[in-house]
Amino acid sequence: MTARTLCHLHELPDGLARGFDPGATGQTTMLVLRRGRQLRAFLDRCPHHGTPLAWRADAYLNAAGDRIVCAAHGALFDTDTGACTLGPCLGQGLTPVAVRLGPHDQVQIDEPHSPIQETSP
Repeated sequence: MTARTLCHLHELPDGLARGFDPGATGQTTMLVLRRGRQLRAFLDRCPHHGTPLAWRADAYLNAAGDRIVCAAHGALFDTDTGACTLGPCLGQGLTPVAVRLGPHDQVQIDEPHSPIQETSP
């Protein structure tokens, strides 16, 4: 599998999230959240109705910066797990996408990228 570089770590502000379009679809399809050297990524779709999350480019977090927010429905999501903590999609969550730090602090995904598959116990 081939790795695709989304950006360099220094281009992703610490404590914030940024949207990406790795498939060149013409719209943001995923977001990456940075906390130090730890990265979390999710598809940019609210599980409630599949709408994009941000109300403007890269505006994924609430004012406190501790939750991902859906601008359309006001749902809040845990930044580590993507689980809905408030709103119409309680019991659901954002779809995680695997990202990693590659050589020279490149933020990378595998090509073709796909959501992390949940495994059954």
